[in-house]
Amino acid sequence: MKLDPFVTVDDLPFTTTMDELRRLHGVPRREALNDVGLHELDYGHVVYRFQDSTGRLEEVTQRATVLYLPGGVAVPFASLQAYLREHDPDAFRAGGFFVSPRHGLAFDPADSNWVTVLAAHCLPQWRALATHPPP
Repeated sequence: MKLDPFVTVDDLPFTTTMDELRRLHGVPRREALNDVGLHELDYGHVVYRFQDSTGRLEEVTQRATVLYLPGGVAVPFASLQAYLREHDPDAFRAGGFFVSPRHGLAFDPADSNWVTVLAAHCLPQWRALATHPPP
């Protein structure tokens, strides 16, 4: 997964609309409104979540065996939590997820490589769920 925090995920800008996404990737395997009111387009290998009322892209979740960050940094998923502990002093836990505000991502370290990349405007909601600093 190539990430430019809050700007692009694998070169897909956070300004992308649902219609643009469908033109790029076709019909999703599944499309539904999730439990928190986000409209999900599930393509199997990646899930895009949009705000249902505004249509703006909120989150992108996909498997990332390696996360490529700006500056040529490549972080294997197995090392991601340790890397973020060292490089994001504002990281926190929320709902079982490790959240990095600096890099705009959330993941469950025990959940086989799935990483959720966040739009900047999503961070306050994640902070509101914060349980404690990361271990």
